[in-house]
Amino acid sequence: MAILVNLDVMMAKRKISLNDLAAEVGITTANLSILKTGKAKAVRFSTLNKICEVLKCQPGDILEFRDDDEIS
Repeated sequence: MAILVNLDVMMAKRKISLNDLAAEVGITTANLSILKTGKAKAVRFSTLNKICEVLKCQPGDILEFRDDDEIS
């Protein structure tokens, strides 16, 4: 089982840079980069909430569940 992070897709759709999103969310660029690349082990609901506010999206637009069999 895996949770895929599609933050880069939403950022591209909204035409916002990593630095700008990090500043608006109130986290470091490094931490946002870790989340964006799918290397984060956890995400705070408050951070996810702020990301969704800024990007005007739903959590499901950013996070996706897939079985290991579906990932290749």
